[in-house]
Amino acid sequence: MGLLARREHTKRELILKLRARSCPDEIIYKVVDALAEEGMQSDARFAETFVRNRIDRGAGPLRIRAEMMARGCDDEIIEDTLKHFSEWWKDLAVEVYQKRYGKESEPEDFQEKSKRMHFLQSRGFTSEQIQYALDNSSE
Repeated sequence: MGLLARREHTKRELILKLRARSCPDEIIYKVVDALAEEGMQSDARFAETFVRNRIDRGAGPLRIRAEMMARGCDDEIIEDTLKHFSEWWKDLAVEVYQKRYGKESEPEDFQEKSKRMHFLQSRGFTSEQIQYALDNSSE
């Protein structure tokens, strides 16, 4: 309960944390399943909270997907959650770009443009979202 009081966790995260505290597996699975049945633990709720948090930090969908997979989220939950936020990704890419480079800043040459594209790529945006951000950064 203490783990869930701080933040949402996936089932996998809870299992790993309880194993680290030397709890027997049969008790771990019973407890985690009981928490899920009572609605105290939800991978879907974790996914939505996680995505909102990462959007606030300027992360794109590819990076968020990778981080969620590492935390043990189900592929279906990941896809559903990312779809829910799909209309935000292009605008978020523009916002992240403008925060880093300013609204009126155009890349001077191909090398600078490539550097800026790499920055957005490292944040987890798709090539389509990156191109949109470059084309609409002065708005």
